[in-house]
Amino acid sequence: MTVYDFAIVGAGMAGASLAAELAEHASVLLLEAEDAPGYHATGRSAAFWEECYGGPEIVPLTLASGDYLREQGFLDRRGALYVGREGERGALDAFMDRFGDTGATIERLERHALAERIPGLRSKWTGAVWEPACADIDVAGLHAHYLQHAKTRGVDLRTRARIAQVEREDGVWTLASESGEQFRAATLVNAAGAWADRLAEAAGIRPLGIQPLRRTVVQLRVDPAPPSDMPLVLDISGRFYFKPEAGRVWLSPHDEEPSEACDAAPEELAVAEAIDRLQGVVDWRVEAVERRWAGLRSFAPDRRPVYGYDPRVEGFAWFAGQGGFGIQTAPAAVRLASQLLLGLERDAMTRSLDASLYAPERFG
Repeated sequence: MTVYDFAIVGAGMAGASLAAELAEHASVLLLEAEDAPGYHATGRSAAFWEECYGGPEIVPLTLASGDYLREQGFLDRRGALYVGREGERGALDAFMDRFGDTGATIERLERHALAERIPGLRSKWTGAVWEPACADIDVAGLHAHYLQHAKTRGVDLRTRARIAQVEREDGVWTLASESGEQFRAATLVNAAGAWADRLAEAAGIRPLGIQPLRRTVVQLRVDPAPPSDMPLVLDISGRFYFKPEAGRVWLSPHDEEPSEACDAAPEELAVAEAIDRLQGVVDWRVEAVERRWAGLRSFAPDRRPVYGYDPRVEGFAWFAGQGGFGIQTAPAAVRLASQLLLGLERDAMTRSLDASLYAPERFG
């Protein structure tokens, strides 16, 4: 039986991108539980690249990924507005202070400039933080890009390979799928998203407390239809975001409901809350809910991602806990992780990144 250098569990954006990077230097097996890669979080993304999303400690990963995403044609600039009401000026000021030294491009806007960018804006919304660099991201295209690179570099992708048992003996991991297939590798990489802690437990490793949180998105038909060039609009208090998409509106109530790892489905209450919050922002008439979906965003306890070898168990590595920012940070995150796993020197993309922020050993 072939013994691979690396077996990566999970072929969403995380696993696919890491497989593509590692395969330049090592043999890689990529295992996916579903019928096709990207079924869960990757396939349900709201699809934007936003410099401040995830907080100041995520900004370096986002900015370091920007050039790659732009050069490869995966970004289409849109701009973003964090909007606030009269009583939320302090929150807008705090946002500016929090991100002012991160390298993100942000500026304050008052009511007149805000109303020019959001038609039908209700009068109570009086200020905003403007982020001009925010862009739509071609999630499917980026995922396919990494899968193609992985294939070209010899990665062995296996779908319908849900892992049921994990054992390690004489420096080699043996993974058994529910269908009875067995796979062997020197290093096991946990890129299992919402299932990350489950995989760790199966391997006899202490879980890190990576919690899946459900996020709901709905597609609405509204009157008037939103301008195609309208920015992404986010509430400074974290209660909604929305953007135009092909003449419709993609809207989320910015929910974060704890969930078991599962095939997430939207709840009617979250859909109703999203619509109610939108109608408190703009005077558009909601004509129909055309689609609704939910995905699981998985966070470590400190809401930072986890990249690198587990400090307690040899040959086990983490590439998990990437919340809602795993797609927009993929190029830099995967480059950094592959360098950590392979013992390679940093390059121009990763030289400024502080790997200790994302190291598994921070959990003690």
